[in-house]
Amino acid sequence: MSELSQAAVAPCALPWVGAAPRAGTAPQVEIVVPVRNEERDLGPGIRRLVAYLRESFPPTARVTVADNGSTDGTWAVARSLADTFREVRAVHLDLPGRGRALRAIWSVSDAEVLAYMDVDLSTDLNALLPLVAPLLSGHSDVAIGSRLARGSRVVRGAKRELISRSYNLLLRTALGVRFSDAQCGFKAIRASSARALLPLVSDTSWFFDTELLVLAERAGLRIHEVPVDWIDDADSRVDIVSTALGDLRGMARVGWGLAWGTLRVPVLRPPGPPGVPCGSSRALAWQLPRFIAIGIASTVVYVLLYLLLRGLVTAQAANFVALLLTAVGNTAANRRLTFGVRGRAGAARHQFRGLIAFAASWALTAGALAMLHTTVAAPGRGTEVAVLVVANLVATLVRFALYRGWVFGSPAHSALPAPLPAPLPAAAPASSTATDSPGSTR
Repeated sequence: MSELSQAAVAPCALPWVGAAPRAGTAPQVEIVVPVRNEERDLGPGIRRLVAYLRESFPPTARVTVADNGSTDGTWAVARSLADTFREVRAVHLDLPGRGRALRAIWSVSDAEVLAYMDVDLSTDLNALLPLVAPLLSGHSDVAIGSRLARGSRVVRGAKRELISRSYNLLLRTALGVRFSDAQCGFKAIRASSARALLPLVSDTSWFFDTELLVLAERAGLRIHEVPVDWIDDADSRVDIVSTALGDLRGMARVGWGLAWGTLRVPVLRPPGPPGVPCGSSRALAWQLPRFIAIGIASTVVYVLLYLLLRGLVTAQAANFVALLLTAVGNTAANRRLTFGVRGRAGAARHQFRGLIAFAASWALTAGALAMLHTTVAAPGRGTEVAVLVVANLVATLVRFALYRGWVFGSPAHSALPAPLPAPLPAAAPASSTATDSPGSTR
């Protein structure tokens, strides 16, 4: 069987095994359990999940076992579970990849809320209702289980703990995300939000849900975090090294796409009234790390230009030219990366205001140079650079205040939001490699 289409087709067009859904009986929640070579854990995990849904989960729910590329007896176990439990259906994909499996099932689901969890049920199932309740009520758009949130209880080795915390710290630093745990295999999203974002997600493996979360946050969606009780699976088949390398490649790709505008994210939920996002404390946590990173790069370039020019012109002239050249690049980089302004609209106005902010920086550095040369008869290059760097630090604080309050004093995403992706064309139903059971329906 080829990979399932992402097209929005009817649920009965999927090559699944299990009781056919009747018209008007779409579940409120669809829980996808991606599996690959999990014949030992699949049966106990699904039986435990079904028991929980029947006894402790008020919303209507469907469980979909997504076998992606198994080479053992996983598919046979999945078929047996689908034949045994009315809540369970099974789908087989030839190609492996958790992200591929989730995209395939979520793209055609008729449920209101789409969730997934790992087959080992490392996350306590008592967190499932708190996970989906904010999505069913409309309060939030995405929900994630967090092992790093206050109130969570986690049992795992020091190695995995270090890797997880390092990854999430790197993610927050590099991409400026605000959610705490991108890797917990316990997440949910409203179907309407998934339909808008899934066409933008490229990864088909472990980075899939991280990429989806980054795009959801950039789209302005509300992400609800649920503290979870989580016990590490000692028999996990995840290759930590290859997964980590794939995650780093994914972070670089997404960061590059967002930075240079090749990855355009629609604004799905307005961030707030005009003027609030750019100047709010919540936006500050997003903006400050980027501003600092750009400031460090600008300072390095500024110092190199100053030293290059200093041998040709006076200290004041070298300072002016070096500061002017870096100010233009600094304004452009902060416009796109720090304050999220896309497109050419307002670019000239922003650069003009940036030059006024440059004037304030130039006044501070020129004054510091003048004071130095008044105090010291013949200061060396190192002394000049040290004084200028200190003056630039003060000027940077002034520039950041001007950027936030005036130069880019408009909402983040002030450029017109990208249009929502057009619905994908319907595709012909894929065929299954396995023969369905007599009572199943394609």
